[in-house]
Amino acid sequence: MAKSQGALVRKLLVLALVGLAAQLIDGSLGMAYGLTSSTLLLVAGVAPAAASASVHLAEIGTTLAAGVAHWRFGNVDWRVVTRIALPGAIGAFAGATLLSSISTESAAPWMAGILFTLGAYLLVRFARPLRTDRVGGRLRGRFLSPLGLVAGFVDATGGGGWGPVATPALLVSGRLEPRKVIGSVDTAEFVVAGAASVGFLIGLGSEGFLLPTVAALLIGGLVAAPLAAWLVRIVPAQLLGAAVGGVIVLTNARTLIRSAELDGPVGPAVYALLAAGWLAALVLAVRALRRTRRAREAAASAVEVSPAPSAAGTAPAELTATGTPAVR
Repeated sequence: MAKSQGALVRKLLVLALVGLAAQLIDGSLGMAYGLTSSTLLLVAGVAPAAASASVHLAEIGTTLAAGVAHWRFGNVDWRVVTRIALPGAIGAFAGATLLSSISTESAAPWMAGILFTLGAYLLVRFARPLRTDRVGGRLRGRFLSPLGLVAGFVDATGGGGWGPVATPALLVSGRLEPRKVIGSVDTAEFVVAGAASVGFLIGLGSEGFLLPTVAALLIGGLVAAPLAAWLVRIVPAQLLGAAVGGVIVLTNARTLIRSAELDGPVGPAVYALLAAGWLAALVLAVRALRRTRRAREAAASAVEVSPAPSAAGTAPAELTATGTPAVR
């Protein structure tokens, strides 16, 4: 009895650390809480539907805390939230219902395939320079509603995916500040996580939720929420995104290789190829980060340059951030 209780405590401690790590990553990137948690739960042997259900139930608490924090810091565009949250909830409910209705054997490759694809997307996304210099305009509902619907469906069926689908799409549009993109997506995710949980509750019943797992993930996530703000100042999102993408790709590749029954030297060759791609993505991410930093330093130096004094001996005009003379 004592040995089994000790094993249970150790398992819950590991799950709490999983929730903490996932929230640190999500708080720094605006994505990947569900991807990271679901991937590690699948590796631990949890059934796909139970893993996704438990992660989404824990996310109700973590996304509520994140949404309140973003609202307090003014990082939320409520127009965007209202236009992606409801379609996202519909998509998440449908995805949860679908995942609950298929067998574990059928769901495992499906879920691993979605996670693998999203992990590969993270690798490609963060191996390139991040564009954050195009802000302005207005995001239309005909773009936001389908985006929310697709992101919600992928999130529930894949055990994660709301952030990796919605956040990059909004960033690429260039119509919203990056901080408001992350804040709005995180805030809307509270509604999406709730709808997915209802769908899993209907499809699986209350026994489909691993409540000790939910509690451990939630505690770890709540502890990590304030630490994420510190982490984002220390670790560049460019490197963190590439690193997380590689971990997700390699861990889910194991399930796909087993499902395809690739025996002999094929499996190790696939792993080696994926590892080489991960290393290449990390190198490209470092180069992109350096280029971005050099461009920022050059822009800052250009702003600081003042014109020489005029022939009449008057003082040089002060420059604004746009390079135009300041009006006194």
